Amino acid sequence: MAAGERQEDTGAVDRSEGFGERLLGVLLDRAHEMPPQLIAPLIAEEVARVGGRHVSILLQDYAQLLLVPLPGRRLAVGRPELISDSHAGSAFLYGAPVEVPQDDGVRMYLPLLDGSDQVGVLALTLDTVDDDDRRLLRRLAGLVADLLVTKHSYTDQFFLARRREPMSLAAEIQWSLLPPLAMSVPQVAVAGILEPAYDVAGDSFDYALNEDILHVAMVDAMGHGLDAATMATVAIGAYRHARRAAVGLSEIYAFMDRAIAEQFGPDHFVTAQMMRLNVTTGHLQWVNAGHPAPLLIRDGQVVRQLESPTTLPVGFGGEEPQISEQMLQRGDRVLCFTDGLIEEHEAGEEQFGEEQLIHWVNRIEHTEKGVRAVVRSLSHTLKQERGGSTSDDATLFLIEWRGGAADYLAVLE
Repeated sequence: MAAGERQEDTGAVDRSEGFGERLLGVLLDRAHEMPPQLIAPLIAEEVARVGGRHVSILLQDYAQLLLVPLPGRRLAVGRPELISDSHAGSAFLYGAPVEVPQDDGVRMYLPLLDGSDQVGVLALTLDTVDDDDRRLLRRLAGLVADLLVTKHSYTDQFFLARRREPMSLAAEIQWSLLPPLAMSVPQVAVAGILEPAYDVAGDSFDYALNEDILHVAMVDAMGHGLDAATMATVAIGAYRHARRAAVGLSEIYAFMDRAIAEQFGPDHFVTAQMMRLNVTTGHLQWVNAGHPAPLLIRDGQVVRQLESPTTLPVGFGGEEPQISEQMLQRGDRVLCFTDGLIEEHEAGEEQFGEEQLIHWVNRIEHTEKGVRAVVRSLSHTLKQERGGSTSDDATLFLIEWRGGAADYLAVLE
């Protein structure tokens, strides 16, 4: 038997450590014991191994206006960069690397993606860039994002970098309650935003993707300040508890209703909207408990409001709600919002209203790409059109149904 034939029969796999594995392996090997303050110098060291320099880690601020530099040893710390008008902002919003030729090389901006939630941007400079650099740095950025998210849960370091204004206690509570602001998988994408970011109280949202079902809830607790934040916390907690018990939308409403009534008494309430979307078929179901009707967006235009029978807000002991249904088409978007967005007005003047909201949705749908960019631009534009301030919480949550399947992602080529 020839030597070549004998080697083929062994079925041997090359398990030797290559350069890329060594580079990423150092982070993986040390990550579980890495104190948060040592992440920055380790990342800078890793980037230096591929010839990178002037390393910055930029994190999104809570108002979604700026990318702010994370301070840390061996990191380059400059001024915050506007998300709406910078190379770093483009990489962040659209989840794709941006390369900018400079006199001393190429400045690279790599989105830090944890799953599909944009954590921030990794910026660095290389003398030259080839496809091997791009592949390795893309994977390094993904690992850095995972590290930041993991360490975020037991340090204030990243929170303090993102906070650009004093934050109320109610807002602290609400931000600790939220899921990631954006999620994207092949079949569906979602994005949400809270306003005012540093003083939000009664508005909140939640979502979960369980097998083929996307679960979504939006709540708006009565009042302002700490009382509203406490009610919203109980409402979201009750929603999650019921959702995880695998009960129907009507039962979820009833459970939330009892929780608010028993905890706060008959004079308190929370408006709410609960949805279920089959991400394979596009079948949407929802229950409306005193919330504004969502908008159905198709081909970049609002085609109609998703009007439906409503029941009383949770806490008021309403009748069993009627479940509404809608079959979505691929590419359809559903925009949910709280009433603070449309009821804002100066004393004695008309409310901002749904007509103006629809006008701006139609405009921004044609100028922005991706649900995160649309939600962010829409929220900031609407705030400006309402006079630059808000007297009530104003929250947006956008769902895009894409359909299809994701099984191919589990197949190694």
